[in-house]
Amino acid sequence: MAYLPNIIFVLVLLTAVFLFRRNILFIKRNIQMGQAIDRSDRPSERWYNMIRIALGQSKMVTRPIAGILHIVVYIGFIVINIEVIEIILDGLLGTHRLFAPLMGEFYNLLIASFEILAALVLVSVVVFWLRRNVLKIRRFWKPEMKGWPKKDADYILYFEIVLMTLFLSMNATDQLLQDLGDPHYTKAGLFPVSQFITPFFSSFSAASLVIMERTFWWLHITGIFIFLNYLYYSKHLHILLAFPNTYFQNLNPKGAFKNNETVTKEVKLMMDPNVDPYASPAEDAVPAKFGASDVTDLNWVQLMNAYTCTECGRCTDECPANQTGKLLSPRKIMMDTRDRLEEVGKNINQNGSFQDDSKQLLDDYITQEELWACTSCNACVEACPIGIDPLSIIMDMRQYLVMEQSAAPSDLNNMMSNIENNGAPWPFNNQDRMLWANDN
Repeated sequence: MAYLPNIIFVLVLLTAVFLFRRNILFIKRNIQMGQAIDRSDRPSERWYNMIRIALGQSKMVTRPIAGILHIVVYIGFIVINIEVIEIILDGLLGTHRLFAPLMGEFYNLLIASFEILAALVLVSVVVFWLRRNVLKIRRFWKPEMKGWPKKDADYILYFEIVLMTLFLSMNATDQLLQDLGDPHYTKAGLFPVSQFITPFFSSFSAASLVIMERTFWWLHITGIFIFLNYLYYSKHLHILLAFPNTYFQNLNPKGAFKNNETVTKEVKLMMDPNVDPYASPAEDAVPAKFGASDVTDLNWVQLMNAYTCTECGRCTDECPANQTGKLLSPRKIMMDTRDRLEEVGKNINQNGSFQDDSKQLLDDYITQEELWACTSCNACVEACPIGIDPLSIIMDMRQYLVMEQSAAPSDLNNMMSNIENNGAPWPFNNQDRMLWANDN
């Protein structure tokens, strides 16, 4: 019976790891359904971007209030996880504050820093909640943020509040038991924050304090395991995916659009006087589909972008089309792509392979009106704090509309006809271009 808590902890830990691994493999499988794309060039620049943007949070501080608060939560999340390592080892070995005798005075400094960070995280999370639910910052109340996205954002904040409160309560009761000389609670750690809440527990007996400390300990570590597996269902997945996402982001200048290689090759052949115009094209010259109408037509980096989206809304906030009341929201483009990808993944899980569901990303999730509202200004790409590229998805879906369905807006069709017939976007014969000069 003495080892029963350790056995229970091992079972809880293994269950959490198993579920987390299963969910990560689902995400990996879904991302790999995307088309191949080579992003292995310029590795030193890619590593620099990942360290600067994902690890260093350099783009967050462009909006100082939200940026600084986010950095506080981010640092707290990283540093306090050192304490989670000790808790896991204590749970496996049946020890208590295993690192204390190994670290000496440094351990006291470490626990003090954990507590200060926990307090700062609590303050930051409360401010985030107030910004969303009391001040009602406009970008958090766009139409796509209704329902689950709104609840998910709040659930994450509640998770953080509960976990930090449990951590400080665990330390407060631990401190009291140390002062009482309980043999299991060796004197270790400094508690600059939790010492202010010890009066709430000081009237309890040692036996009651042990029960409370153990309860807080179990709830804290179990809550972390639950949060770890909640990531799969949440926008908070960016905690993990921000690093590969920034590494594999497009390094070309943002104004440089990707040319379709098949079209480029065809144009070059047309301009080559040595090519037989009646020769049949090679079988591999024409792709199965131009552009993208569903998630499996997108490349794997675009699908990873969809899973990495934090739904912060900075892209939509900067979008000139959205600002003028048009239907387009770059954030919604990423959310719709992720939702459709999840739907396809669930279809495969249920049937073993994808069974046609008579749905696709185009029209069932993203409308043509949204796609043609885009000005291709790249403001959304520039604004994203972790290098997500909604514009690339929009342009690929536009290409499908134009080249597969001839479904471009009439003004665009007129322009392309003019270019074909007149060599310019205007409806004037190229022989008449200089007639305006005769008016002088």
